[in-house]
Amino acid sequence: SSGINAEWPLRPGIQKITDSYKCTPLEGMLSYQIKRYQTEADTDKQIVLNPSESQKKEIKNIEFAVHEVYAMDVFVTSGNGKTKEHEATTTVYRRTEETYLLKMKASRAFYSDVCNRFTLMPFTLRAFEEETKARMGLKECVTHELLQAYPVQMDAEANPVAQFKFTVLVVPNGNIRINGGLLDTATCKTENKIEDKEILSLLAQSANRKAGGKKKKKKAKSAVDEAKSEAAEVN
Repeated sequence: SSGINAEWPLRPGIQKITDSYKCTPLEGMLSYQIKRYQTEADTDKQIVLNPSESQKKEIKNIEFAVHEVYAMDVFVTSGNGKTKEHEATTTVYRRTEETYLLKMKASRAFYSDVCNRFTLMPFTLRAFEEETKARMGLKECVTHELLQAYPVQMDAEANPVAQFKFTVLVVPNGNIRINGGLLDTATCKTENKIEDKEILSLLAQSANRKAGGKKKKKKAKSAVDEAKSEAAEVN
């Protein structure tokens, strides 16, 4: 096989961990493969830990392949996992592939600026010098689906939500986590714990890139020393 089926151990593994702590993955949240100039909406390789009813109809089994890169974005709540939109104003958008001839001059100017500066990548309204003017052009663009909003989501019952986000490289000898802060477990107290031996074994494995980096540096240093020794013998 050229890859590893994402159904195991990732999705059931995270489910076992959240169950151990009596928590639930937030519904509909995506982790996904990263490629250049590509957002989560453009990739076929998406990981949904707790799919909504509509996502269950579209979700596909995927395989991880060597040299792929994934953005892992895990949201966990102490509630039932259902979400709703927060009352906070939406400020992040991304361009879609829809087309429409905008009527307002302000909308055309705003949309042209978006296309030139951000292409298909997400952007925030704070990136515009005149945010009020930008909002004037925004409305028509959203109405005709030229732009997709990223609304602020929250737990439907206002329960606390924790987010764990990091990037993973799939390499021949394992997985490497290249960013994202590690949780300081000393800051959290719970009477719950993981007892599944398979999960405990998995969590004991390192995904730290520094371990591999030190070996490479040491190997490179040895090669330099050998070259110097050979040169000294020739002389």
